[in-house]
Order: sequence, then structure tokens, then C-alpha cells
Amino acid sequence: MVLRIKGLNQFYGESHTLWDVDLEVEQGSCVCLMGRNGVGKTTLLKTIMGSLPLQSGSIMFNGKELSNQPVEQRARIGIGYVPQGREIFPQLTVEENLKIGLSARADKSINAKDKVYEMFPVLKAMLGRRGGDLSGGQQQQLAIGRALMLNPTILLLDEPTEGIQPNIVAEIGDVIMRLNEEDNITVLIVEQKLPFSRRVGKQFEILDRGRNVARGEIGELSDELVQKYLTV
Repeated sequence: MVLRIKGLNQFYGESHTLWDVDLEVEQGSCVCLMGRNGVGKTTLLKTIMGSLPLQSGSIMFNGKELSNQPVEQRARIGIGYVPQGREIFPQLTVEENLKIGLSARADKSINAKDKVYEMFPVLKAMLGRRGGDLSGGQQQQLAIGRALMLNPTILLLDEPTEGIQPNIVAEIGDVIMRLNEEDNITVLIVEQKLPFSRRVGKQFEILDRGRNVARGEIGELSDELVQKYLTV
């Protein structure tokens, strides 16, 4: 088991946002974390990555407790994170953004960029361009590329298709599937678009009001579950 979460609780001030959440992500799986806006999906990813301190519960990564590890250490041991809104460095060039990802890689391999350029040829053509000058879709590709520079064991993606044009959405889906199926990178993805989730995902996990309410193989994501927990 790559990632095992048990009894995770999280708060924003006085608001209890995650309630005794359990989650298991097996090696080589692609799990879609689903639910309406505000149910705690982003909070869960931030807690896994360490940008939010864990209030209670356990986060195990490859059999080791993560709870007291800083963000930088979690990156070094193989957790790649693409946050909602991308959060690239707009004043830095594409190449400089990628080098920041490389800085957290244990072996500092300069060949890491070759893999990113193969996945996203547009980035190689724009190495000297500032991140803030890229389109939304290109920025998302850059954010994923920066995470891949780590050579991650697991990739956490928070709504990677949000605000992205359809052709780039399709390209991002192709990349996620290739990383998962050919490179055996485990994926945990927060995604609102059902067709995209059904295309790239292997399993699903639904949160509602901060609690686990349903899980299973992606083919078991029924219309009844969609209506009950995902439609607005």
C-alpha cells in the first residue's frame, strides 16, 4: 500500500472539515477523489502533502508515518503535488520553474527534464518564457512537469482540468494515463469532470461533508451515487 490514511481529522479554525477520513491507495492505482465543492477534497490533499498540519489521525506512505515530516521531506521521498490553481512562479521562466522541482529530487538528475519535454513538447519550445505569460493550459502542463521532476512515486493532482481548454484537457488525460499505466506512477486526483474521471480513473472515493461515503472501482460509479453526492 503506497498511501494509507486512518482516522484523519482536520479543522479550519472552529470548523471541523474532515471527520475520521480513511483512504487507501495501492501501488499503481489511479484514484479519483470526488465530491461537491467544499467537502474537504483540497484540504485532504494539502494535509497529505504537509502544507496543512495534521490535527489527528495517521498518514502512512510506503509504511512510514508522515505526520511530522515537513513538505520538503515529503517531496524528497516521492510525493509529487500539483495544487489547485497551479501555483507556478509567474516571474520565473519555464526552465527556472522546472529547476525548482529538480531541487527536491534526491538524485538531482539533469535528465529528468527530458521526460518532461517528451510529455509536454510545448514546454521545451518555451523554456525562456515567463510562467505568467503562458496560457492556462500551458501553466497546468508546467505545474505537472515541475512535479514530475521529482520522479514521484505518487502524484497528487487537485483539479488539473479546471479552466482548461478541451484539447489540453485531453492531452493532460493522456499524460496521466501514460504515467499511471506505463511508468507505474500512482495517482490520487481531485476531479469534478465526470467524463474525465471515468476515462483516467481506476477507483473512486467520494467525500460528503468531510466524511467517506462511497468507494469502489470506477465502473461502479453509478448514476445513483452521482445524483446523490456529485450533482449540484
